[in-house]
Amino acid sequence: MRFDFAFEKKYLPALAAIGVTPLTAKIDVSEKTLDARFGPWRCRTSVKNISCVTRTGPYSAVKAIGARGSFADKGATFGTTTAKGVCVEFKQPVKILDPSGIILHPGLTLTVADVDGFEETLRRAAGLD
Repeated sequence: MRFDFAFEKKYLPALAAIGVTPLTAKIDVSEKTLDARFGPWRCRTSVKNISCVTRTGPYSAVKAIGARGSFADKGATFGTTTAKGVCVEFKQPVKILDPSGIILHPGLTLTVADVDGFEETLRRAAGLD
């Protein structure tokens, strides 16, 4: 199943400058994988690697818009809105922001347009219900 990001209009120019547009940002969830593309960044992992799915937000723009990493918890964010999103935690950290794989992330926050549908689909695929 494919999910789109919730793009807040005022952030479109800044996101486009880093290669993130509604055409280059999408999330696919299958029975086997979570595959999130965010312009030049990508997170692909088995749904069996998902340990927790939590609705989050609202966020401050400084912490949420763009491709971000957190020094506090080492999580990553693919953010397009400050309203709300879903935090996905992993059993084993995954490659997200660093293409070399030296830095791995234990979680990823995704600002999807359909928060309810995404949360439900991901929980079901990961066997968390």
